[in-house]
Amino acid sequence: MSFLSVTSVPVLSWSSPRAFTLTPPLASVVYLILGLVIFGLGEALLVTAGVGVSPWTLFAEGVTHVTGWSLGFATFIISAAVLALWVPLKQTPGLGTILNAIVVALVLEFMLPVLPTFETYAANALLALCGVFVTGFGGAIYLVANLGPGPRDGLMTGLQRLTGQPIALVRMGIELSVVVIGWALGGTLGLGTVLFAIGIGPAMAIGMQILQAVGNRQRRAGH
Repeated sequence: MSFLSVTSVPVLSWSSPRAFTLTPPLASVVYLILGLVIFGLGEALLVTAGVGVSPWTLFAEGVTHVTGWSLGFATFIISAAVLALWVPLKQTPGLGTILNAIVVALVLEFMLPVLPTFETYAANALLALCGVFVTGFGGAIYLVANLGPGPRDGLMTGLQRLTGQPIALVRMGIELSVVVIGWALGGTLGLGTVLFAIGIGPAMAIGMQILQAVGNRQRRAGH
């Protein structure tokens, strides 16, 4: 349970000094893109597993049942609403906020056709679990780059800063709340949805712990 000790995004040698900057450090950009690619791969694994959509897609499905909107439009409106919450939380957008949508979409586009599929439910459930941890690790990398989070990750870091609670618990609380609301509105709940809601926060925190440990080791080796 050591991941509960992670109460902020660590600052490493390749972290950008500022989230909003027109001249980001090259290392920060490289790690940002690497993290987003891994993040997108995790999302693709979850989609391929087919045992439940992500909590925010479940939420969007629920909204479509109530409003009659398309899934894409509902997703857009939800993302815009989450971004609006950034204002009172004093979150700063950056290059990563824009690239989040672009890079993840491209990874999904190219990876979904080539990822393996399995016939048994157990194998697909395991694939979904792998997807959660891959997504979490990718999210940790791109958040440490500090060039601006995506809408939902920004909500997480903003609420964490406000409450002082561990990142894992804050993210879990957000995802589980979204699942409950989406399911109540008529969204389709699956095992993958539950695994993501419970696992993404700890996965991100563990990823940050790993990155912090590697950074500390490199710093000691440099001395």
